[in-house]
Amino acid sequence: MTAHPPEPGEPAGADDARGPAELSERDRAVLAMERRGWPGPGAKERAVRERLGISPTRYYQLLGALLDDPRALAHDPVTVNRLRRIRDERRKRR
Repeated sequence: MTAHPPEPGEPAGADDARGPAELSERDRAVLAMERRGWPGPGAKERAVRERLGISPTRYYQLLGALLDDPRALAHDPVTVNRLRRIRDERRKRR
């Protein structure tokens, strides 16, 4: 099923008879950041602030929610599944 843009007056991200709305531009940008490789520990955090305009803490909160969002899995299954595996491994070590 293909998602359609919201009708005039319909809130962005709303679910309706057509199915779940697509991911927001910000959510897609967060997933795109996770697809990249990063040269050093501070480079990613700096890019998050500069490109997305949010703090690294907020970025990781959004990313955590995306990992449980079926729309994110449909949008980028390779990245979401890789991050889920990493998250699950970390939880097992605790």
